[in-house]
Amino acid sequence: MPEPSDRPHASIRPRCARCQRPPGHCLCHLLPHIASRTQVLVVQHPDEQRHALNTARLLVNGLVQAELLVAEKLPETWCARLADPHWRTELLFPGPDAQLVVAASEDQRPRRLVLLDGTWRKARKLLYLNPVLQGLAQVTLPAGLSSRYRLRKAPMAESLSTIEAGMHALQIIEPGTNFSALLRPFDALIEGQIQAMGRAVYQRNHAGPRPC
Repeated sequence: MPEPSDRPHASIRPRCARCQRPPGHCLCHLLPHIASRTQVLVVQHPDEQRHALNTARLLVNGLVQAELLVAEKLPETWCARLADPHWRTELLFPGPDAQLVVAASEDQRPRRLVLLDGTWRKARKLLYLNPVLQGLAQVTLPAGLSSRYRLRKAPMAESLSTIEAGMHALQIIEPGTNFSALLRPFDALIEGQIQAMGRAVYQRNHAGPRPC
């Protein structure tokens, strides 16, 4: 007889097909449907796709012009798309040569913003494994933005989740559109996690001052 872990679907919990949350915790009713001129591509490290706090999926599902690609190495079709000179494609990544993300300029090409979803180590691995990403113009967000991701112990105070980074970048690129609604399911997700662990546990482990 096989071990319980070897039985098909023994440990698979049902999840919403869209937001991937368990029944009773679906966030789809909070997802906006925002149309942007900028196309968004989130390249997600495969290890992140089943993460309980999957903010990349929330970002993509809240936008009309957005796609989620789960891969370590990009398929050739996407390499060709990202290298297309008829598009202004930028990688949101804080490298040494990154320029501040800016609003629309005299460049009339359609614009695409690429985000990498994963830990810093995994994001750097995605960049290393994909030369087409290395060849993109890198842009970064202005200093001083703070995260609402109250459950994550980030290496820097200004570290943002994928959905926060995407929202802030789009707000800069297209100031005439309000992208703040993208954070509604994100805030509900975090609050649900806090309620599940209990306020006392949250206060003890997450709400204290950051270590120096």
